Amino acid sequence: MPATIHRPRPPVLSLIGNTPLVPLHFAAENRTLYAKAEFLNPSGSIKDRLALCVIEDAEQRGLLQADSVILECTSGNTGISLAMVGAAKGYKVKILMSDSASVERRYLIEQFGGEVQLFKATQGYGTGIQLSLEMAAKDARYFLPRQFENQINAQDHEEHTGREILSQMHGLVDAFVAGYGTGGTLTGCGRAIRAANPAAKIYAMEPAEAAMLSGEMPCCHFIEGVAGGYVPPLLRSAHIDAPVKVTSNDALAMTRRLNREFGLLVGTSSGANVTAALRVAGDLGPESRVVTVLCDRAERYYSTRLFARNNPAGE
Repeated sequence: MPATIHRPRPPVLSLIGNTPLVPLHFAAENRTLYAKAEFLNPSGSIKDRLALCVIEDAEQRGLLQADSVILECTSGNTGISLAMVGAAKGYKVKILMSDSASVERRYLIEQFGGEVQLFKATQGYGTGIQLSLEMAAKDARYFLPRQFENQINAQDHEEHTGREILSQMHGLVDAFVAGYGTGGTLTGCGRAIRAANPAAKIYAMEPAEAAMLSGEMPCCHFIEGVAGGYVPPLLRSAHIDAPVKVTSNDALAMTRRLNREFGLLVGTSSGANVTAALRVAGDLGPESRVVTVLCDRAERYYSTRLFARNNPAGE
């Protein structure tokens, strides 16, 4: 068995977390939302938090050796973040990704030195998760972060992201709205916010075309990184007051609005979160303090419908 190694935290990783909370005033709707600017993390998404906490936890528990290969199934952002943290710490990273994910995500992973293996997601995330388990069973070098079930994921959001929000909002939060991929953000932030404000409401944004929490069958949608035909184990323990369904077209339209009216070059899941949060704020009233998340940057969506010039919603 190779000796366990402990790698120091490189300076770039100190840039993860402590992101600003931006007030967004929507004049036409007479509502102000508060958005956590997670796209300002060093690799460009909220998943930097997950990658750092899971890898450093594995180091502390002696699960990573000099020849370890970090292996994970992801729609893209987690893969980019793992590749970035792996590059900074000197670990090899291999990412299993659906062949439907935007090509920019593959390029970013490879630019960090990670390896990408594509698969056909016949059962959503479940296809890639099963593949990762099979690969790890055959090669002891593979370390599985298990982002969809690893409690460290939700715990880190509870102890850091959620507490950052509470500090930035001076403890006053009426509702928190976010989508779910792994369920870590929604679960962890929800715990922190409700511990401080028991009356606060927690809402899960999900694509209208794949509204699994609403009891519907998953189908095709264009909000990458959320609701991949799979309700993650982490989400099953979350306190969720209600789901909010957002169509792909509404998510795309809001993303362009954030890009062009607010100067925020964020991705489609951010637009979906803001759409859902604006609906919640509409129900709660003009003085409500509704917080949501701007998950990632738009550069990983260049080949998607978000940048389609012939799309009427983009005009």
